Amino acid sequence: MDEWKMNIGTLKEEILNKLSKMLDNPTCGWRQLAAAAAEHSQFRCSEKELTSCSLQVLSASGSPARCLLAWLADRCCTLDFLLHCLKKMEHQEAAQFLATTVVELIRITVQPQSQQATAGSRVVLTCAASGPPGLGYQWFRGKEEILDETGSSPELILCPLRPAHRGHYICRINHGEKCVFSQWAHVRLLHSAGSSPGCVSEVHITHQPRPQKASEGDTLLLQCRGEANPPAQYEWYHNKMSLPLQKTHTLKIPCLTTEHRGEYKCKVYNLYQEVWSDIATVTIGPSSITEASWVEVDRGLESQEVHRPISEVERQLQQITNLQSPAKSFYATDKVALLIGNMSYVHHTQLSAPISDVHELTNHLRQMDFKVVSLLDLNWQEMHSAVTEFLLLLDKGVYGLLYFAGHGYENYGNSFMVPIDAPSSYTSEHCLCVQNILSGMQEKETGLNVFLLDMCRKRNPNDDVLVQPGLLKVTANIVFGYATCVDAEAYEVKREDVSNGIFISFLKQRVSKDEKVTVMLDRVAEDMGRCEITKGRQALELRSNLCERRSLTDQIQGSQCSASQSARNLQWAVAHVLPESLCLQFDCGVKVQLGFAAEFSNVMVIYTRILEKPEEVVSCSAELIDFPEDVDVDLKRSNQDSLLEAGCLLLIQEELPSPETASLYTRIRSLHRLKRDLTFTACLHYTYSNMDEEVQERLPVTVGKPLVSKLNLHEPRSSYSCSASSYLSHDSFNSPGCSSSTEGFSSVSCVSNTWSYFSETGNAVSNAESPTSLSANEPEESECPELPINPEPLVASKSLPHTKVNDTNYKFSDIYTFHSC
Repeated sequence: MDEWKMNIGTLKEEILNKLSKMLDNPTCGWRQLAAAAAEHSQFRCSEKELTSCSLQVLSASGSPARCLLAWLADRCCTLDFLLHCLKKMEHQEAAQFLATTVVELIRITVQPQSQQATAGSRVVLTCAASGPPGLGYQWFRGKEEILDETGSSPELILCPLRPAHRGHYICRINHGEKCVFSQWAHVRLLHSAGSSPGCVSEVHITHQPRPQKASEGDTLLLQCRGEANPPAQYEWYHNKMSLPLQKTHTLKIPCLTTEHRGEYKCKVYNLYQEVWSDIATVTIGPSSITEASWVEVDRGLESQEVHRPISEVERQLQQITNLQSPAKSFYATDKVALLIGNMSYVHHTQLSAPISDVHELTNHLRQMDFKVVSLLDLNWQEMHSAVTEFLLLLDKGVYGLLYFAGHGYENYGNSFMVPIDAPSSYTSEHCLCVQNILSGMQEKETGLNVFLLDMCRKRNPNDDVLVQPGLLKVTANIVFGYATCVDAEAYEVKREDVSNGIFISFLKQRVSKDEKVTVMLDRVAEDMGRCEITKGRQALELRSNLCERRSLTDQIQGSQCSASQSARNLQWAVAHVLPESLCLQFDCGVKVQLGFAAEFSNVMVIYTRILEKPEEVVSCSAELIDFPEDVDVDLKRSNQDSLLEAGCLLLIQEELPSPETASLYTRIRSLHRLKRDLTFTACLHYTYSNMDEEVQERLPVTVGKPLVSKLNLHEPRSSYSCSASSYLSHDSFNSPGCSSSTEGFSSVSCVSNTWSYFSETGNAVSNAESPTSLSANEPEESECPELPINPEPLVASKSLPHTKVNDTNYKFSDIYTFHSC
């Protein structure tokens, strides 16, 4: 049965507590359960974890067995495996209790479906469930229970259908005190020719949308008006696809691009009837900016022909010089990295690996003293702004590294990174050109430019524009590491919890080696070549003109930099500061701690913990609610008992004895879209010893703009061209003068005392002094296994904290492509 494949964490708290009491004994208890579960490596507990469980006895309400069950739930242990372990350790009472509990679980197998029919017809709503015998069914229309003879069965029959039957219906399935609710079903009444609608009138379109011709950057306005009683409603469609945000008689699209061309039509409807408008064809012509870009292409090609012989001569002269001169050590004036992982694409395949790939590379680079900015799920504007801020951090002699994981493509030798909001048929105008970013880095006279592109390099059939990057200089310090070769795809290995890309799976084992960066990447390519799963599918390609032995591990030797450069570094440090830990005092006497931890530069975790409570308060918990719409908070996974349940797979909780009251965790994403101070409400739920009803108390909380939200990446940058074209022009990366060095940081009012928040490796650290706070972005310490010389299947990473996958082989059915279409 499917119920046995559920995570043990889905069991109710009272069930887990009863099971824990049965296992809190020394003879046939939680230690024997841990030994039985160790037959699978992912459920094997370390001595440190077992000690942490045993320390629960120091707490009045602590339970070692409950702590162990929480560990197993974090590792996605299923109910059937737990039953197998209980039978293996011969704990008959616990096995019987678990088996009975699972059998009694109520699970809906058939959901009621929305229907529409004419008056006088017959409508049947069906809801079926599996579980213990004697299930009861209750049907509701809105909040009103249906008490007739058909309201207590799995089928609700509405016959004959009348206007009073219109509305939303839901079914409640119960067995004793247990119950579950079905999804809502909407019953609509359609008007027919033979019915008597009274004052109801047919839907009639009075104004049809008209075809239009427009240019890129223009605003599109289409209108469709209808008359009806009840009043007409509107829904617009583009190329037969619904536009869910367009619900009025006027369709308005600002700043047109080629993705907006095609056929538009409007559905006009009410409760009784729906009609369709005429089709309006919208054609998008080239704008003047697009036409100007063709001129830039022609000039760029001529300039490249002039400089190409010089580049070859310089390269040969440098090779001769290196052979004649003794080896010398190199250093960087600073090391900066921008890491972008795009997963949640609007119009394309969702990806899983970028979150873990960015996290692991971040930890490796920070150990090599890189100032790392790690960002997840950026749209077109946000990627542009992030690149602008990245370029502002560069200066003479700085090592700059850009890593991108997500969808991408390559046309005519140029690589393009695809934002999450790119249309289904995107072109270079909707993406970022990597070569243009390179020209901006060269303007800063950087010491080393490294690009690691973990994306596909297939040809984009929708893009026939030859993009000419800005004029590249002969710097002999460029390294491109492509996860795959030309016209090929990059893959990720799909896992239930944390996935990895093929490229990072091998790169992370060598990226910290003290050797020339091209030699390091060559060894990564050799490792991938020895892996059977990648043969004929993915092969790393290295492109470089690096003529010096520069390594990512080179030491930083700071030189005297300009005041503007110091100001930019300080402001970047401010943008990576977490809010200080807070203590909230509620009127009832309960004191609650708020702590903060950074998973990425734009992802933060907030935890709540009860510090003090009066004796008359029996139980209490503090939840966070009312977050602003700018940020992304999954309400179903907020205020959870563990980081894993909150959706955080990568942060590590400090190995400290658990307090008497556990913490609740809430994960906040998309902080880069926060337009004002982060505000939310702390809601305290508590009960008194002499009261059965729960009491609530609320306090508003404001924590400013945490982490990267201070940079306002959602705002356009003045350094960019106003072009509608999305790829960056050469002029857009020119270094601003000292007078404009702080543009884009308007939200930062003070840069004093900021270096105290910035660690020596560029890590942002919390100012909280509480010993129970979370470690921010701290990787689990474990050694990466050496890759065997003989070809073997790729194994999952051991350095990801919550997976613990050591020996599971990758299968061909597990790999997914980062395909670009």
